[in-house]
Amino acid sequence: MQNYQLVLASTSPYRQQLLNKLAVSFVTVSPDFDETPLANETPSELVSRLAKGKAESCQVDKPSLVIGSDQVCVINGEIIGKPLSEEKAIEQLTKQSGQSIQFFTGLALHNSETGQTDIKVDTFTVHFRSLTTKQIANYVKKEQPIFCAGSFKSEGLGIALFERLEGKDPNTLVGLPLIDLIDMLEKQGFEVL
Repeated sequence: MQNYQLVLASTSPYRQQLLNKLAVSFVTVSPDFDETPLANETPSELVSRLAKGKAESCQVDKPSLVIGSDQVCVINGEIIGKPLSEEKAIEQLTKQSGQSIQFFTGLALHNSETGQTDIKVDTFTVHFRSLTTKQIANYVKKEQPIFCAGSFKSEGLGIALFERLEGKDPNTLVGLPLIDLIDMLEKQGFEVL
């Protein structure tokens, strides 16, 4: 008995899998938004702006709640994107070995009827084990995490890279903070349970 269509502004199979955990029906739309970082933008500002832009850029044909999300990894104060190659993934993981890395995940929920957009940023800290060059190369070869911020899949073999994880919602690390999303949906009258 929902009044709104739920729309995920993402073609990411990982975000779709996460949203499927809530057992709600939704459609996916590819957002039309320039994701280029702005000069001097902090990680939190970047993911907030991108999540909002993705959610608000989607064209919908009926009253909808549109979910936008974006994530960056920060290593020693530097924003790191998706590696896009095995070599870059190995380089990123080598930098992360023995370090604590922060992930910033922006979440936006846009109500197409009211024009209101609610935005939250969730942070998650990953504490990496000290890894050998061989372990890193083996991991990258086995899991091919080239389209993942930080060069790993925490929901898969990537768990073997970590000493510990620190954050409110483990789904945040995969790219969609479900605990925050449920709260945002309920504020719009969309009940998950």
